[in-house]
Amino acid sequence: MAKSSPARSGPRRSSRSRAGAGPVHVKALVNTNVRLQTADKSDIDVWELQTPTATDLSKWAASFRQNYCADADIDLLRRGTGLSRAEYLTQLVFPDKSVAPGPSIRSGDFAELLISDYVEHVLGYWVPRSKYADKSSRDESVKGADILGFLPKRVIRPAPTDTLLAFEVKAQLVSGTYAKRLQTAVDDSSKDYLRRATTLNATKRRLLRNGEIDSARVVERFQNLADRPYIYRSGAAAVLSDMAYDESAIQTATSVANHQNVDRLELIIVRGKDLMSLVHALYEKAAHEA
Repeated sequence: MAKSSPARSGPRRSSRSRAGAGPVHVKALVNTNVRLQTADKSDIDVWELQTPTATDLSKWAASFRQNYCADADIDLLRRGTGLSRAEYLTQLVFPDKSVAPGPSIRSGDFAELLISDYVEHVLGYWVPRSKYADKSSRDESVKGADILGFLPKRVIRPAPTDTLLAFEVKAQLVSGTYAKRLQTAVDDSSKDYLRRATTLNATKRRLLRNGEIDSARVVERFQNLADRPYIYRSGAAAVLSDMAYDESAIQTATSVANHQNVDRLELIIVRGKDLMSLVHALYEKAAHEA
């Protein structure tokens, strides 16, 4: 993100805007119109995730579950285990609720999937999500860039205006002193600039294994920047519980000076109330309403 004018001094409540189209939980993302700034004067947009109703949480859980295991596959996968649908998802698929590192993996997956929805439904990119169903262990994070977004969503004829967006996401969903999560996301985002080839290859391989040939061809279009130029954009996001949200600490602790792609870097914060409880409720409904 380019350098900008001085930050506005707080939200303008009368002009708050919600995310437009998309699932109910994406519509619960509200642009607060707060714009913080890093120590070197780059903008940080602040969004708020409003607490969903019980009905909206059920709808969210139904779509959330698909990232890990398609509903059509659950019965086949649990066959022979002696487990119910809920038990299969809770014990073998979803990160553990209480035994480390399960809770931190839940937190990270939730934050990545929330920002994936932001990239897809607010910014308009196509975002592959097959990595969550491809984990060898439920209590692990997948290596590589957290999120890749592609424009156009289908490639007929490559153009220099085609865009690849790589987003890094960090979470702090419990109370406590702000732990520089946005700076960690910025640092990892800068590494993505150098490791994009590896992440693109891994994404393409997963899509090919799943028989998603057309989607794999979209990824393929972005594998050779030298011969087929495109725009490469970066993003860094922190998803924070209200108790960890500290505007002064976020601004003073964040710098983009060493980012490899600083002129095309977007920074966002998503804040919300009691987010870890929301995460556990979401996984619970995703399992028991399968």
